[in-house]
Amino acid sequence: MDLFSQHSEDVNQTRGPLASRMRPQTLQEFIGQSHIIGEGKLLRRAIMADQLTPMIFFGPPGTGKTTLAKVIANTTSAYFEQLNAVTSGVADLKRVTSEAKERLIMETQKTVLFIDEIHRFNKNQQDALLPFVEDGTVVLIGATTESPMFEINPALLSRSRLFRFEPLGEADISLLIERTLHNKERGYGKYNVVLDEDAKQHLVTVANGDVRTALNALELAVLTTTPNSDDESIHITLAIAEESIQQRVLQYDKKGDNHYDTTSAFIKSIRGSDPDAALYWLAKMIYAGEDPRFIARRIYVHAAEDIGLADPNALLVAQAAAYAVDFVGMPEARIPLAEAVVYLATAPKSNSVIKGIDTALAAVSKEKSGQVPIHLRDAHYKGAKELGHGLDYQYPHDFQDGYVVQQYLPDHLRNKTFYEPSPRGFEKSIQNRLHYFMERKRKNR
Repeated sequence: MDLFSQHSEDVNQTRGPLASRMRPQTLQEFIGQSHIIGEGKLLRRAIMADQLTPMIFFGPPGTGKTTLAKVIANTTSAYFEQLNAVTSGVADLKRVTSEAKERLIMETQKTVLFIDEIHRFNKNQQDALLPFVEDGTVVLIGATTESPMFEINPALLSRSRLFRFEPLGEADISLLIERTLHNKERGYGKYNVVLDEDAKQHLVTVANGDVRTALNALELAVLTTTPNSDDESIHITLAIAEESIQQRVLQYDKKGDNHYDTTSAFIKSIRGSDPDAALYWLAKMIYAGEDPRFIARRIYVHAAEDIGLADPNALLVAQAAAYAVDFVGMPEARIPLAEAVVYLATAPKSNSVIKGIDTALAAVSKEKSGQVPIHLRDAHYKGAKELGHGLDYQYPHDFQDGYVVQQYLPDHLRNKTFYEPSPRGFEKSIQNRLHYFMERKRKNR
């Protein structure tokens, strides 16, 4: 870290935003993430021994990824270099790696390169970094709010240790707020700030594990509240706290990892017949601004995939909800969407249809090509009958119960079964009907 960067850091710690000023500077000050940085944990031992290897920090915003990197900068004997992938490019990487290589040769000093928002680097930029990570020119620390499995070059990923950062618990955020109120150098210790307990609890709860959100709200509350004329105290009530942090922050990116995790939980809750959980995940998607047509499409698909013919009405209910999304629009469409979700979650379940079509597709793709039996071939065009097409075809409606024993599959699949109904819901009736057909086949009549 050069002198200019150090000066900027010093200024930021005294006059920058509160969340930036209150960043922990040592491991002892660091709050949360005890599963990776607690006493005796691998990462803590590596930092204390100054034996760092390439690593990727990933997790939601405001959980301490950049802060821990800053702590490492304060403790390591290596030269610390920081880039932001949003504003940096290949030219910056070339400069940093060239200086790191020269520093290693001339001064035998390692370089720790911290790249914030590393998922913003494209494939070419990540490829440009790879050789210098491989040969030890730089020790990479990357931070990302996205899943590294999707966003980081596999080769770079395989050379890095992954550390998942979790949203902070309420006790951790509450502790940091108290620390901020009493810190005289970087917080509000010099001021007489009175934070009501219910106001603090509101900030803690609505921040939803994001320290930055909690401190930004506290800062806004303090700066916009007129001091008491008698004792110069700044009294933060619940009403002021509610104004300062009006809407709960959700960790939800419509193109990110949390989007897929939430969608997965939604689908599995429907499949698992838990209407309460299904409604919760639906509410989370709606609250986060998810496209209601995306939700309707998932409901549509899983009406067929997870309920199928156990309740044929499920598909009709899903269709009605999808229609309502376009015809009525949000927010009213949340009601038919919720109705469809509850219907699907409480309906009898069967995956027989999807298993049947996938088994049939596998037969088509992997087995030899099946010829259409000659009696099933089209006999309507001129000359077809002379070729024997349609000859000996038996019209089912002319027979008892509208059924006649007749071969419909190609010769090599004539005894193959693709659809096997479940013993649930309407498929019980289907099962009885298929059993009747099998008996007729057995008797060949």
